[in-house]
Amino acid sequence: MTLFIRNLVFRYIMIKIKTHAERDDTMNTLIAPDNNWALLSILFFSSFLAIYLEQKYKWAAKLTGAIITLAIAVLLTNFGVIPTSAPVFDDIVWGYAVPLAIPLLLLDANIIKIWRETGKLLLMFLIGAAGTFVGALVGTALLSSLVNGLPGVAAMMTGSYIGGGVNFTAIADAFHVSGSLISAATVADNLNMAIYLMILLAIASSAFFKKHFTHPHIDEVEKAGSDKAGETLAASYWERHDISLKDIAASLAYAAVVVTVSRLIAGFFAGIIPESNGLLKMLNTFFGSQYVWITNVSMVFASLFEDKTREMHGSKEVGTWLIYLFYFVIGVPASITMIIQNAPLLLLFCFILVVFNMLFCFGFGKLLKIDLEDIILASNANIGGPTTAAGMAISLWMDKACWAMYAGGNLWICDRHMAWNYHWFNSGGLIWGWIWRIWRII
Repeated sequence: MTLFIRNLVFRYIMIKIKTHAERDDTMNTLIAPDNNWALLSILFFSSFLAIYLEQKYKWAAKLTGAIITLAIAVLLTNFGVIPTSAPVFDDIVWGYAVPLAIPLLLLDANIIKIWRETGKLLLMFLIGAAGTFVGALVGTALLSSLVNGLPGVAAMMTGSYIGGGVNFTAIADAFHVSGSLISAATVADNLNMAIYLMILLAIASSAFFKKHFTHPHIDEVEKAGSDKAGETLAASYWERHDISLKDIAASLAYAAVVVTVSRLIAGFFAGIIPESNGLLKMLNTFFGSQYVWITNVSMVFASLFEDKTREMHGSKEVGTWLIYLFYFVIGVPASITMIIQNAPLLLLFCFILVVFNMLFCFGFGKLLKIDLEDIILASNANIGGPTTAAGMAISLWMDKACWAMYAGGNLWICDRHMAWNYHWFNSGGLIWGWIWRIWRII
C-alpha cells in the first residue's frame, strides 16, 4: 500500500507541476504508456525469465528471482524502453494482481500461531522506527544548508518510512511543503526503494549475515530443497505439483471474493468514520484500507476452514507469480536520469534514513538475538510498508507473509506521531515534551 500511494502521488504531481518538456520526455520511450499489450508482454516475459534463471542457474538462485525481476525493470526504464508510469503497472498490477496475491498466499495462515510469533517482529518494527527518526535528524543536520525546505521533507519522509505512505501526502499538506520538493522527493524515494529492496534481498542470501545471525526459516527452506542434487533451491521448492483446472478456478474465485468483501468492509468504515481531526483521519485511513481487511479476512478463513484450504492446490504458484509482477512494477519508477536532474541530494537524504533504519534493526537485532528473517521483514515493513514486506516474505519464506502484513499494517499508527514530533523537534518547539511522547509510543 505504501508504494501504491507514493506512485499515485507521483502521478498527480507530475501532471500538476512538471513542465511540458518533462512530460514529453516521459512519453519518449520505445514503448508508449498506452501500449498495454506490449507492456504486458514485457511484464510477463520478465517474470518468466527471472523464474527460469532462478531455477536453472545457481548464481541466479543466490540473487533470487525477486532481485532479477526488479533489476530488469530498472534497466528497461533507464534505457528508455518502458515508461516510468503506465495503466498496466498502476491499474492492473497494483489494482488487481497485488490484492489477489495476498489471499492466495495466506491460505496457510494460522491466526493463533501468528499472534504467538509476531512479538519479536513488532519489537523490531518499533526499533526500526526509532532508527528512521534518528536518521531524519542526522540527514537534516548534514544537508539542511544545501536543500531549502528540508525539515518539511524530513517530516514527510519520516512518516512515510515508518510503515505509512499515506502520511507522505498528509504531512506535506500540513507543513505546506512546496510542490517542487514533493515531486523531487517522490522521484528520489522511488529509486531509493528499488536500491533498498535489492540490498535487503541480497542480505537474505548473504553468507556473512547468515554467519552472524540465526536464520531458522532460511535453514528450513534450504533443507526442503536440499534433497535433489544438481537442482537449485528454487527448482526443488517449486517442483511440479498435482494441480487441476478446478484448483485454479477455485483459488482465483476465492481470492476475488475475499478482495470484494474486504473492499466493501473498507468502504463501509471509510464512510462512517469522520475525518474531523488528525486521530479520526488516521483511523479512517487505516480501517478504510482494503489491504488491512484482505489480510484479516484471509487469515480468518484460513484459520476456520483449514481443511478446505489444503484442498486448494496451486494457490501458492499463482500467488507467487503475481508477486513477481509486483516486484517488476516496484522497479519501474526508478529513473536514474530524473534523480540526476532533480533530486540527487534528496536521494542521499532518503538513503541516510534507510541506513539508520537498517543500523538500528540489525544492530539491536544482533544484541537481542533476533532471527535474521524477523530483522529483514521489520525493516521492510518500516520503509516499504506491509505490501512490500509481505511480498518479500512470500518470495523468500512463505509462512512469514501474514505477519509481515500485520507488522507493517497494524503498527503504522505510530508513524504519524513520530513524523509530527520530528517536525516540531527540528523547529525548536516543545522539544522535551515531544520527545517524551515519542518515548511513550515506543
